[in-house]
Amino acid sequence: MANTQKDALEKLRVQVERANKQSRENRAWAMELPQLRELALKHKLGTNFSGWKNPYPSKDPRSLLLEYQFASFHDRSRFKASLQSRQTGKDFVMQGEAVEDCYLRPGTKWMFAAPSERQSLGSLEQGKIWAEAFGLMIEDFKIEREGGSQALLKSGEIVLSNRSLMTAVPGRPDTVRGASANVGLTEFDFFEQPAETWRAILPSITNPLRGGEKRVRIVTTPNGKGGAMHKIWTKEPTAKLTWSKHLVTIYHAVLMGLPVDIEQLREALDDPEGFAQECECEFLDSSNVLLPYDVIALAESAEAHEFCDPAFFQANGGNRVYLGIDFGRTNDPTVCWSLEEVGDIDWTREVLCERGMSTPNQMTMLRQRIARATRVCFDYTGPGIGLGDLMVQEFGEYNPTKHLFGKIELCTFTAGLKREMFPTLRQRFVAPTKLRVPISISVREDLHAMKQIVRNGEYSYSAPRTAEGHSDRCTALALAVRARGNSTGGGSFTAADLAAVVLGGGFTGTAFPRPQIRFS
Repeated sequence: MANTQKDALEKLRVQVERANKQSRENRAWAMELPQLRELALKHKLGTNFSGWKNPYPSKDPRSLLLEYQFASFHDRSRFKASLQSRQTGKDFVMQGEAVEDCYLRPGTKWMFAAPSERQSLGSLEQGKIWAEAFGLMIEDFKIEREGGSQALLKSGEIVLSNRSLMTAVPGRPDTVRGASANVGLTEFDFFEQPAETWRAILPSITNPLRGGEKRVRIVTTPNGKGGAMHKIWTKEPTAKLTWSKHLVTIYHAVLMGLPVDIEQLREALDDPEGFAQECECEFLDSSNVLLPYDVIALAESAEAHEFCDPAFFQANGGNRVYLGIDFGRTNDPTVCWSLEEVGDIDWTREVLCERGMSTPNQMTMLRQRIARATRVCFDYTGPGIGLGDLMVQEFGEYNPTKHLFGKIELCTFTAGLKREMFPTLRQRFVAPTKLRVPISISVREDLHAMKQIVRNGEYSYSAPRTAEGHSDRCTALALAVRARGNSTGGGSFTAADLAAVVLGGGFTGTAFPRPQIRFS
C-alpha cells in the first residue's frame, strides 16, 4: 500500500513538472500586445489556447489553478514579482502558494500587506479558504485594531493547527516594520508610501536564522512610470539579486482559460487609458491616494455620525446644514452626506447610503433632508439628471452665473469640476482640520480609495469600482464641502430677507453679504 501511494505521488510529480514546462514554453508569453489582443478577441471563453491541462486530481485544491496561475504558483524563486491585470486572481495564487508552504513547513510565518484594510483582510480570507482546502485547521482568527471596533486595522491573524502563522496588515511603513516572515504584497504599486514600506520590510526577510530563508511575493497592477513596481520591472538582474517576473495581461488570462468577455469589460470601464493600465498592464503616468489614512485620522471623531435621528432634519432654524448627494441607481449606491456647521467646524451628521432604490423613492427619502439644508450639491451626471431636475423644480436651482439663487447646485462631473472639488476636500482635512467625519471602517475605506491620477501631464480623480461602489461616500463628501463653500455667508436671499432688512431684522437665508441700506 505504501509503495502504491509512493508511486502515485511520483507519477503526479512528473506530471506537474511536465505541465509546468509546457506552461513556461507557451508561445503566448513571447507575443506582443497587438498579437495577443487579436488572438484573445477570437478565442472561445473558458478554453485553453495551448491545449494545456491542469494535472492535479479534482480533489486537490491546486486543480483550480488556470495555466497562468499554475506557472506563477510553481515558481519557487526567492524574489518574485507579478505584473497582472485586475480580476485575474492575484491574491488567490499568492495565498495558495503561502498556504502550501505553511502546510509543507510547519511553523512557517507569512505576512501580507495591501493598500487598504479591505484588501488586506480580503487577501487573508483567500488564505482561510486555501487552508481549509489543504486540511489545515484554523485554531484562531483574530483582528487587532488601534482602538474600538471601527478603528483603523492594526493586523489580522490566522493561527494554523501546525503552528504556522499568516498575518495581514495595511501597507504602511509602521505596520510592516519588525516582523520576521515571508512577505506577500498585493497591489504594491498603490501603497501610500511604497518605497518607505519596502525599506521597512526589507530587514524582516534578511535573517535566515529566524525561520530559514524568506520569500518575497509582489503582485500588482501597474501604477505609473517611475513608481515602485516600474523600478523593479525595469531593473536588470545582478549577481546578488534577480527578480523572477511574471506578466499577465487580460489577454494572457483569457487565452489561458479565464472566462472574461474582454470587449464587455472595455466598454464597462469606458476609459481607454484606464483599460491600458488596469487590464493591459501598461505603465502610464502615476496616481496617488487623495486621502491617506493619517490624513483621514485628523478628522475622525466619535462625535461625528454615520447615522442620525430623523428628528435632526425636522428641526426648524438652528445651524446651517449642507448636503452632498452622489446619485446611484443600480451598480452604485446613492450617498447623501450631511454636514452641520457649528462655529468654524463642519460636523458629519449622517452618511446616508441606499442601493437599488427607484428615483421617485429617492426623492421621497431626500425631500426632508433637502428642506432642512441651506445648500445642496447634486451629482447631475448621466442617470442623475432626472432626479436633479425634480429637485430644482421643487427647491430652486443655485447658479449665480444665471442669477439663480435656489438651494440645488447641479454638478456635472467634468474633469474641471473634479479638479475643483477634490483638492478642496483634501484641504479641509489637512491640519488644522475644520472637518469631522465618523470613525467608521466603511467610511474610512471609501475615502481612502479615491486617487489623483496623472496622465500625459493632466490630472484627474478616480477610484476603482468594487462591490461596495466607486468611492461614492468620498464623492458625496466632496459635494457637501462644495455646498458649504458656496454658502459662505449663508443660503438663499429672498424677498422675505429684504423685508426683514428694511424692518430692521436679519436674514432668513444669506447667499449674499448683508446689504448696507441707507435712508436719506
